[in-house]
Order: sequence, then C-alpha cells, then structure tokens
Amino acid sequence: MSMKRFIIPALTFAITASHLAPTIAAEIEEQAVTRIIVQGSTLEDFFTSALDYSPELRISREQLNISSARKRAANGQLMPQVNANASVSDNTQTEAGLTDSTTTKYRGERYSLQLTQVLFNWQAFSARSQAYLLEDQSEAEYFGQLAFVLTDVAEKYFAVLQAQDAVTSVEAELEAVNRQLAQVESLYNLQSVQITDLYEVQARQAGVQAERLNLESELAIAKEQLRAVSGVNVGELYRLDEEVDIPALEGSIESWLERARSGNHQILAREFAVQAADKRISESKGAYMPRVSLILNKQDSNLGYDNRLTNRTTTDYIGVDVSIPIFTSGRSKAGVSEARSQHRIAENELRQIELEIIERTRTAYLQVKASELRVRAAQRLAESTALSYTAQQRGFELGTVTSVDVLNALGARFRAERDLQRARYDHIRYNLILKREAGTLSAEDLSEVGNWLIAPQN
Repeated sequence: MSMKRFIIPALTFAITASHLAPTIAAEIEEQAVTRIIVQGSTLEDFFTSALDYSPELRISREQLNISSARKRAANGQLMPQVNANASVSDNTQTEAGLTDSTTTKYRGERYSLQLTQVLFNWQAFSARSQAYLLEDQSEAEYFGQLAFVLTDVAEKYFAVLQAQDAVTSVEAELEAVNRQLAQVESLYNLQSVQITDLYEVQARQAGVQAERLNLESELAIAKEQLRAVSGVNVGELYRLDEEVDIPALEGSIESWLERARSGNHQILAREFAVQAADKRISESKGAYMPRVSLILNKQDSNLGYDNRLTNRTTTDYIGVDVSIPIFTSGRSKAGVSEARSQHRIAENELRQIELEIIERTRTAYLQVKASELRVRAAQRLAESTALSYTAQQRGFELGTVTSVDVLNALGARFRAERDLQRARYDHIRYNLILKREAGTLSAEDLSEVGNWLIAPQN
C-alpha cells in the first residue's frame, strides 16, 4: 500500500486540503508557507506555528526522509553499476644475463570500464520490497504524529478559552457578591439584618476571591501549555460562539471501532511493520540462493603478467558471474531465525496497538456521547439557577428570604455557568480525539472548529 504526501501551506491546508491523511499530495517542507508568528490569536495561528515548532513532528519528518533515502538506496542496488579504473606506473625491469644484466625503464598504463547488472539476487529483491514497506510505515507514523500535534494544539487552545471563561465568570460572581455585601452592610447599619448575615457574606466574598486567584493561576498555566506546544505567545484569542450548534455524533460505536481498525495511523504503521518483517524473513532465506550478475568490461593496457611491458592491447568481454553459497557456518540459519523472531515481535506489537486503539476509541466515543448529554443538562441547570437567583434576590428585597439563601443561589448560578462552559469545551475536545483515534480527522473538521470561533470583543 503506497501513501501519498501531505500538503500543508501553514494551516491553509486545513481549509483547502481535503483530508488529514494519505489522500493529499506533495512534500510539507516544499509546499509550506513560511510565516513568522510572534503572538497568536486564531486557532490557525497556533496550528501553523506548531507544524514547524514541534520537535516530535520534526523527528517523525526526518525519519520519513531517512526511509525514503533507504528506499532509493535499495532500488539503486538493482540498477546497473558502472566502475572506471585507471592505473599508471613507472616500472624498472632488470633481466640478468650470463655476463651482464639489462635494465629497462617504462611507463605502464592500464584503463578499464566495467558495467555490472544484477540478474538474480533474492536478498536484494526482498530488501527493496522491505524498504518500500518501511517507508510506508514511517509515512503512517508521520501522519499519526501530525494528527496528534494538531489535536493537542486544539485541546490546549480550548483549555485556555475555558480558563478565560472561568475567570470572567468568577469575576462576575465576585462583583455580584460585592453588591450583595454592600446591600447587607447597608441593612446592617439600619439594624435590619443580624451580624451573622454580614459575616456570612464577607466569608463568601473571601471564598470567591480565593477562587478567582486559583482560576487565574490555572489560566496562566493553560497559556503556558499552549505556548509550549506551538512556540507562540498567547494573545487575545478568538472565542467560542455561544450560539454555535455543535453537530451530534453520528454512527454507532461499532462503526467507529471499525473505522479505527482500518484507518488509525498507528495501526497502519504496525501493519506495514509486520509486512516488512515478513520480507526480512524472505531476505534472510535469500542467503541460501545463488546470485547472478551480468558483467561487461572494456580494458586498455600495455602491461602483461607481472606488469611486464607488452604491446598495447584492448580487451572487451561480456560474462555472467554466478555465486552459489555452499557453507556459511550457520550464519544464514541464524539470520533466518532472527528474522522470524522479529516477525513475531511485529505481530504482537500490532496486536498490542490494536487493543490500545480500540480501547481509546471506545472511551472517546462514550465521552462524546456523555458530553452531549452533559451539555444539555448543564444548559438546563444554568437556566434554572439563573431564575432561582433572580427569585431569591427578589425575595431578599421583600424580606422573605435571608442573605444566605441569596448567596447560595448566586454560587449555584455561577457554578452552573462554569460547568456549562466546561461541558461545551469538553464536547469539542472529545470529538477531535475520537476522530483522531479513528483516523478520520480531516481538514474540514479542523476548519469547521475554526469557524465556531469569533473575534474577541474590544
């Protein structure tokens, strides 16, 4: 199975390309759009930077380049090999006679040109097939790493948005508590409420202030995590549109598991590894087979046996070289045994990764389904707590409820608001993770998520 290359002109790939997998052509480095981003605002900004910044993705890219080079080298061993040789020497020849000796000095020259073509070499044939499969394995691993980097960036981007929304919510809660405190203090001065009511509101104010500090710390950490995976400082981010309607997940769990079995990049990579290991066994068995090569040679020389001076001659010949292994002291048998063990290891690695992917896909599917329910439930809870708070506030003004009741309703309202925000962001993250595990994450998916974001309000 041959996989095509992937075009990524920054994140323009996510808008113009059709799939985040082996269905897009061309080299990333050759097609990428160079863009220096100092501070990111859009999801595209962080995608674009992470594609070049991620060390894991760079390593995977170079491993793919290595596999491609090895494939070319394996092909080259089966192509014609041409060698040229030249030898020039100064020779002194002394012949001893009965009474004296004769010394002759001459320059010897020997030139040759030889072409060798493999006719049969089972080891080289198998090595070439293995190199193609190993390139496909590296390509699948690269695409898997690419999908991981993009979903990781998206997860951390939405983690920042969630933390920002939580800080905004707690600040609004603190403002409401401050108003409640001012109201209670005014009533206390008029001796309309007890001192315990005042203490209760002051304690709640301190608690909300502490919660704000905690959430601000979480926001700073989330921003740093996003910067760490993308190499870009976090600016004022585009925010999730509150009116966006996230599509419900379609398909049964079995259909998603089947997609994972056939489309997950890690599984594909392990399948290529098994096939390559099978070719490695075939290569090892080739050590028992003969090797046949065609040889064409042309030689021009004025030297004969033992570098003796002769008339200049030109010799052309064509021949077939046959090499048959007879005894290798057990080396060939050991090579076959090792290759078979490597094949069994590759098979078990495939089985292990299949079990892991199926489990992760099943978990992601259940998380998406659960998050759909949580979003609806959190929406209803947020609406009911908002109404409850309004009613409690009105009741306090009329003197039918205490300030504690108002504070409890206020806290419930803002907790429900933050729970709804968390549920919406979790829903998006789980959807991306599920599609990544199933190997179906496409550029349209990333583009759709980007369209859910709107520019920040000044």
